[in-house]
Amino acid sequence: MGTKIAVTSQNRRTVTPHAGRTRRFLIYEAHADGGYELVDRVELPKDQTLHEWGNRDGHPLYAYDVIIAGSVGPNFIERMARRGVEVLPTSETDPETAVRRYIDGTLPVEPPHEHHHHDHDHD
Repeated sequence: MGTKIAVTSQNRRTVTPHAGRTRRFLIYEAHADGGYELVDRVELPKDQTLHEWGNRDGHPLYAYDVIIAGSVGPNFIERMARRGVEVLPTSETDPETAVRRYIDGTLPVEPPHEHHHHDHDHD
């Protein structure tokens, strides 16, 4: 089985920011030959955003190897790393390009940043 990659995409078209508050993810599987495919689209209930979930076990996103997001905070990266999930904040906005560049090792990775605002709804 290949690497399972979840890409934050609230609008299903672009890589969107705020990974901890994201409910919609595009799920790709990267293959050993360097290929990849879109294998699923996940929509979490509002109470299952990682921001709301907290540190409990059993979150569906813990099953993925990598999360690619438009932005994340350092606590999110640390929490997911403890679950064995690599988190990559990127400036790349196209989900397919982000996955391809991750596989190629050319994905531009941004530093994490703190979120100091309170907009809870991105729909």
